[in-house]
Amino acid sequence: MRIEIKLGDIIRLRKKHPCGSFEWKVVRLGADIGIKCLKCQRQVLLERNTFERRFKAFVPPASPQPQRSGNR
Repeated sequence: MRIEIKLGDIIRLRKKHPCGSFEWKVVRLGADIGIKCLKCQRQVLLERNTFERRFKAFVPPASPQPQRSGNR
């Protein structure tokens, strides 16, 4: 099973990083996948099949909050 990922995708892995975060950003694609922890900024390079075993889900992008005007 090949997972369709793109640069900049935010993903969740099965185990949490020692800093406590589950969420990573994809920073490199190829035979190896480069991911960056969103909490501590640590970068890790995983072989594609290791990445696919540890992958859990895509994190949906946060919807932009409507801006409030200064008048209430």
